[in-house]
This record gives sequence, structure tokens and C-alpha cells, in this order.
Amino acid sequence: MNREVSQGTGGMRLSRRRLRWWTATAALWAGVAAGCTPWVSAHTLKQTVKHDAAPAKGAFATGQYPNLFAQIGKSPQQIQAKINAAWQQLFHGDPNNETVYYPFKNGTAYIYDTGNQDVRTEGIGYGMMIAVQLNHKKEFDALWKFAKTYMQNKDGPEKGYFAWHTDNQGNVLDPGPAPDGDSWIATALLFAAGRWGNGTGIYNYTAQAQQILHAMLHQTDNGGINMFDATAHLPVFAPSGNAATFTDPSYNLPAFYRIWALADKQDAAFWNQAARASEAFFHKAVNPKTGLTPDYATFDGIPTGPEDHTNFEYDAWRTIANAAVDYTWFAADPWQRTYANTLESFFLRQGIDTYVSLYTVDGKPLGQYHSTGLVAMNAASALAATLPNRLKFVQALWNAPIPTGQYRYYDGMLYMLGLLYCSGEFKAWGYGHGLTGHVK
Repeated sequence: MNREVSQGTGGMRLSRRRLRWWTATAALWAGVAAGCTPWVSAHTLKQTVKHDAAPAKGAFATGQYPNLFAQIGKSPQQIQAKINAAWQQLFHGDPNNETVYYPFKNGTAYIYDTGNQDVRTEGIGYGMMIAVQLNHKKEFDALWKFAKTYMQNKDGPEKGYFAWHTDNQGNVLDPGPAPDGDSWIATALLFAAGRWGNGTGIYNYTAQAQQILHAMLHQTDNGGINMFDATAHLPVFAPSGNAATFTDPSYNLPAFYRIWALADKQDAAFWNQAARASEAFFHKAVNPKTGLTPDYATFDGIPTGPEDHTNFEYDAWRTIANAAVDYTWFAADPWQRTYANTLESFFLRQGIDTYVSLYTVDGKPLGQYHSTGLVAMNAASALAATLPNRLKFVQALWNAPIPTGQYRYYDGMLYMLGLLYCSGEFKAWGYGHGLTGHVK
């Protein structure tokens, strides 16, 4: 398969194609990660873990979102300045070298993948989430209007789904969806309703989110394939052919599913089960010696897919934060602490400033680059970890420069999300304790 490799600020990333062409002709690839000598023995890990008592309730119930930057000695003013600088540069900086947010026409805007030169629902979803968390309604509405106008399928077996990418003129390049994009867009809409209240038409955020959630589970009504497997209760890689028979671990967002259960009463039971299923899936997909997950996996957690996607690569970075946010918000699965500790132990052995961005799941390094995006996701692991050195990962993110250059998109979005995770500014607006706002 052709792949595009690009060197960015601090790293390289593949063009993470959705591979719809597979689905009609390819059989399901499967592979099991080979075992290896653990970097840190179970005995050593037991001795180095600080066994803090797990919180009885997560931030969703208490309203107390951990501020890891404060824990490394940063003042509120320093933290706010850091976040403001990242927002200004990535959303309103130099269009040739800094920003990834571009105003378009008729009150729309998009997040541009400057490396692959397209607009992705993933990026739109990240941009919307960042905007609502930072209270930037103008940018939020512009991004949402672009997605609604140019990306959402209006009819056919993928009605209600979003085309996973377009060009920067809004022309659809592939009508098929990527479940992560739809998931982030829907959740950002729910939080927008909670923070700002609902408007009318496409700005009735709650109604729009509910329509997206309904499409995810009821696409068979239109002759299509649902975005979640009915038996596994997990998101599929893509709702098309063989791509609907496995998942991408980073598409699993259990914290979001618990929010969806509150917003979508019709399918609340399924969404609650999906949260539990994703949490259980992580147990199987995470390598117990390294804490690494593959890009793609079967519903039983076995690495699968073409090319290098059985490895810990670009998609897989995000799984780290997905579990950490779930633990922070809901504290439903104490094992997520074990996961974070195992992962951090592995990267500490690799060198906090020298680990590379890509590995086999059993820990063999691939390549040589140290990407800001992975630095950001590893920092989020400190939300759940209990290792004495866990805050070294937070300090590493604090020290990292804001990504610039041609390949700034992916690193930049993960960097911005990492700042929100680590500052306690990634919140369940409209649903969490003290954040009920406008939601009825």
C-alpha cells in the first residue's frame, strides 16, 4: 500500500488512510504480538509504584479536575498564558507556518491537515472540542457549520455520517466516515449545549448531537452498517465490509459514551455497555509488559491490519489519553492506573527526552523521531499513574514548543489537547458536577 511519510516538528507521521478499498476485497488481517523480556519486572514495578488511594469518585461527580501543571509548580497565570499562546498560534497564527484553523466562506472554517493537505473530521472534532473547552463560540460555530454543510452525508446508506475527509474547498474526497471524527464532533456539540445553551437550526447543539448518535446505532435502517458492533459494543474501524469487523483502540472513548448515555435516552443502555466494553477492551489490547497498544485490533484486542498498523503508531498514541480521561472523570476502572504505570515505566526506561514515537507493541523501537503529539499523550497518562516520576511526563509537555511547519497539524492538535488534559481544563460541560449549565 502506498503511504506518505512526513517529517514534522519533533516527528514523522503516516497518512492515516481509512483504506475503504480494503473492505470490498481484503480478508481480515490478524496477528498476535510476540512476547518479550519486560523492560520493568513485576517485582520492580511493585516496588516503585506509589500506592495512593484511588479516588472514590471521579471529577465528573466531584467537579475537581486535576491540574497537573499546578503540581509541577506552575502558577495559574503561567498556565493560562501557556494555553492562550497555543490557542493563538494554532488557531490564529501565521497561515503559512503556525495556524491549522482557516476561515472559509459563509461563516464556516476548517482545521487543515497541512501535511496531507485535506480536512478531516478528526481535526474538525478536535477543533470543536478545544473551542468549547476554552469558551470560543465563534470558532466552534464556524467549524461546526463547515462539518454540517460540507461533510455530513445527506442521504443513502451513510446518511447522518460525516465524510471523513474533504479538500479545503469542501469537496468530498471520500464519503465514508471515520468513527473517531463523528464521536468527537457529537461530544463537542453536547458540551456546547451545556456551556452556551442551544440555539435554533443547526445551532440546536443537543438535537444535532442526538441525530449523530442515532445514526451511529441505526444506520441499518438506511441499508447501511452501524458504527458500533452490536455484539462487541465497540466502535468499528469503518462501517463498511471487513473494516466493520475490527476496531481502532484509539476510537474507543469510554468517557464520552457515559456522556452519550445521559444525552441519548433511547440508546442509553447500549452506550453504558459500550463504555464498559471499551474499558474491558483496553485490558486485552494493552501489552502487559510495555503498556503499548496497536493502531488496529480485533474486538478481542489482538493486533491486526495492513502494513505497520499492528504496531504502536500514530493512532495508538491517543489511546493513552482516552483511558486517562476516563479514569479522571469516572474512576470506574482501577486497572487504568496499572496501565498508566506500565506505560510510564516503559517510556522512562527508553529515556524521558529520547524515546521514539513508534514501537512494536512489545517494545522494539521503530524510527528515530520524538514527536510532540506522543509527548502530549504521555503527559496525560499522569492523570492516572502513581509512579514517583509521573510528573516528568508533565514537565516534558510543558517544555515542548508549540508545533510549527508543514506537518504541524497532528502534533499541534494533540499538543493543544494535552494542555487541556494537564491543566484540568478538559471538562464535561453540561453534565459534570458544577457544570450543568443549560442542559435540562
